[in-house]
Amino acid sequence: MSPAVKYTLGRLGLFVLCAVLLTPLPIDLLLRLMIALLVSMVLSFFLLRRWRDEMVLQIDAAVKRRRQEKERLRAALAGESTDDEALTEQDTEQESRSAAKSE
Repeated sequence: MSPAVKYTLGRLGLFVLCAVLLTPLPIDLLLRLMIALLVSMVLSFFLLRRWRDEMVLQIDAAVKRRRQEKERLRAALAGESTDDEALTEQDTEQESRSAAKSE
């Protein structure tokens, strides 16, 4: 399961648990839900730290991958060659020079 899904379900589960635990209190429903929201936010900060860190790592990896892909596409559109393409072009030029010298 994706770390983002685990973290989101964990946050939702804590909220529901807090809301259920506050049910016996004789206060307005909206106030109960607001208290449950605040308590679940504080609890999730401590209880779901590992899942949050996993999610951050996953998002960071995706951002880096997208940034590299974006730079590669920009270079391709600008006509700049990548390292692999530059090596291939150099090999082709060397072969052409060798063929011209032999003639």
